[in-house]
Amino acid sequence: MSLPLNALRAFEASARHLSFTRAGLELSVTQTAVAAQVKNLEERLGTRLFRRLPRGLALTDEGQALLPLLSDSFERITAVLEQFQGGRYRERLTVGAVGTFAVGWLLPRLEAFQRDHPFVDLRLLTHNNRVDLAGEGLDYAIRFGGGAWHGTDAEPLLDAPLSPMCTPELARQLHAPADLARHVLLRSYRSDEWSRWFAAAGVPEVPLLRGPVFDSSLALASAAAQGAGIALLPAGLFGSELRHQRLAQPFTIELDAGRYWLTRLQSRAVSAAMQEFRVWLLREAAGEG
Repeated sequence: MSLPLNALRAFEASARHLSFTRAGLELSVTQTAVAAQVKNLEERLGTRLFRRLPRGLALTDEGQALLPLLSDSFERITAVLEQFQGGRYRERLTVGAVGTFAVGWLLPRLEAFQRDHPFVDLRLLTHNNRVDLAGEGLDYAIRFGGGAWHGTDAEPLLDAPLSPMCTPELARQLHAPADLARHVLLRSYRSDEWSRWFAAAGVPEVPLLRGPVFDSSLALASAAAQGAGIALLPAGLFGSELRHQRLAQPFTIELDAGRYWLTRLQSRAVSAAMQEFRVWLLREAAGEG
């Protein structure tokens, strides 16, 4: 069945507003023109889509069935058309990244990526390492860990060993790893990190851990910079805080707790934008290494 696009658009707008007048204002046509388009559509379909009321409109069962389909279709058309800029199609790329990696490493490099890849319409979302690639509609997710996630391809990006970080004032009070026991030790949701760090530092007894628990390294770093305690952080991603002396690294002893990975669903076909981003990201990470 061939149906006129203008009539479908008139119905969709009228159904959202439940008014021919407001639909006409949205479409920049008269109320009479909208009503005529809807009547034409009803005649072609052989069914009523609206019940005309003294004040406004009400959808019939047939109208209620048609509206979601049309609304979704027009939204998808609009989304695609918005990706044309300068006469060239821009391909959307949605990337989720651990907040620490996004702020400390990726954001300073994104301007160069966008300059060299103008056809990529990048959408960057941040997460706290808990991510659902399919549910969140992500092409890629950058996450921290050991690299084993079910149904996922993972490529290593950067090592991110952890070491204690705190304010410079507090760091001047720390002369040996055992001195940390006298201070508040901020914790992440990975509960074994401090015990593993103390073992690597040769401290036989792990002190009582009484500091608050945070779900991201960014929150940990912010708390440490405000003097709330000492945090285990990937120092390589907090170079700006170290240079500006918002944080200090009292010991160079590091804990290898994992690395950052570029991940995608194995079932996800690789688009041109995904391939360009992957090649660029791996090259940048290799240069960093």
